[in-house]
Amino acid sequence: MSRADVCAAAIADAFKDDGEIFASPMGLLPMLGVRLAKLTSNPDLVISDGESLFLAGVPPLFAKGDVVEGWIPFRRVFDVVAYGKRHVMMGATQVDRHGNQNISAIGDWAQPKRQLLGSRGAPGNTVNNRTSYWVPKHSPRVFVERVDIVSGVGPKLAKEAGPAAARFNDIHRIVTNLGVLDVRGADDTVRLLSVHPGVSVDEVREATGFELDVPADVPTTREPTAEEQTLIREVLDPKGLRFKEVPDGD
Repeated sequence: MSRADVCAAAIADAFKDDGEIFASPMGLLPMLGVRLAKLTSNPDLVISDGESLFLAGVPPLFAKGDVVEGWIPFRRVFDVVAYGKRHVMMGATQVDRHGNQNISAIGDWAQPKRQLLGSRGAPGNTVNNRTSYWVPKHSPRVFVERVDIVSGVGPKLAKEAGPAAARFNDIHRIVTNLGVLDVRGADDTVRLLSVHPGVSVDEVREATGFELDVPADVPTTREPTAEEQTLIREVLDPKGLRFKEVPDGD
């Protein structure tokens, strides 16, 4: 059982109760997990080719969809962000103890040490749509006490900003190569929900740059079923692209 397969199943579980909603995965593992959910736990998920089409079928990663059921050009995505039912899974260069995310820059805003993507759609996503994060390498450099720049807004900051920011703010899951977390700990802090097979709670604590909310009993993330393993390995990712993000044995 590979760690990448466990991560794909954990991402699929993040979308399993969404019902008919537009899934917007950003990155290889999120795309794999969303397509796995579409084929198993949530067939009502609406998925796209990442460019301009809603797909009726579920093609392998980076394969052209052969069954199209709708049109979603980039300009219409903004309409969905503002008014529609959507669950986006983004990456994160930094996440702090209150679930704020940074993909903009490292260091001081006026003169950053590293320029990153920029905030892009993170502010709009986090105040309008359900948002989750995928972190392929859980480390203290990513999980920091306070992000240098807030790109994605966590629940505590959203509440402080007022109803317009907090009404639809929903930081649902943070899936990493070590475990699954959310932001429902004490005082809206990051909480450990499960550790992946072979990972200890102490390992997650050591890889986190702030004090995690850790329940008394932390379960092990479930392993993918035989059906899910077959779908991952033979249907969705027969080329093993997932191992580029989470190497086998990681």
